[in-house]
Amino acid sequence: MMTSSAERSPQFSARLAGVLYLAIILLGIFGEMGVRATLLVSGDATATVNGIENSQSLWRTGIVSDLLMHICDVPVAVLLYLLLKPVSKSIAMFATCFTLIQTAVLVVNKLNLLVPLFLLGDASYLKAFSTEQLHTLSYLAIKAHGYGFGIGLIFFGFTCLAWGYLICRSGYLPKTVGVLMVLAGIGYLTNSFAMLLAPAFANLISPGALLPAFVGELSLSVWLIIKGVNIEQWKQRVPAAQPFVPEWASCRR
Repeated sequence: MMTSSAERSPQFSARLAGVLYLAIILLGIFGEMGVRATLLVSGDATATVNGIENSQSLWRTGIVSDLLMHICDVPVAVLLYLLLKPVSKSIAMFATCFTLIQTAVLVVNKLNLLVPLFLLGDASYLKAFSTEQLHTLSYLAIKAHGYGFGIGLIFFGFTCLAWGYLICRSGYLPKTVGVLMVLAGIGYLTNSFAMLLAPAFANLISPGALLPAFVGELSLSVWLIIKGVNIEQWKQRVPAAQPFVPEWASCRR
């Protein structure tokens, strides 16, 4: 017997959100650990630029990986809004808006990673700068990207707090995952505000301050993929007269 759309839609949306969220995590790890961590030499502009110059394809791949991650941010935000709005539509909307702000900030911030590639060119106007100056400007752009990333994550930190609260209250997703997402939000906020207000302290707590974020987000993505939502608890939240039907699904009718 065919299942009702109220049973079908939330499970499909949950698993799609989980797959996309896992893709975000993997793409983010590749861009940060597989690219930037291997090419950047802390405090050494020349070594950093030489590394980028010798691995321009890898550097560009890292930028594209980050952009794909941010593209996935949008459908994940929408799907989690649809899944969590039965708990509180206003808080779910708050989380969605803050996710989109974070995504916009981080996408624009990628321009900083293109600056070293521009400065590595042979355009005549670059001859106004010495090699050392070009290396310094490239390194400063990369440093600016790091701060821009931290600023964007302030908004996402509040998103994680909201998602965690809604998950804890939902009844159809585990409270443990909700608590882990709250801790993820606290980790993001602590790390980003420390970066802006107390850089020396930020160096002491990084990257450990972001470990709760990794655990919380990975837990949520894996749970959504494997388990989805508890349908019986979902039915208690969503009346039978108002089944879960995403807008994209209703368009096919």
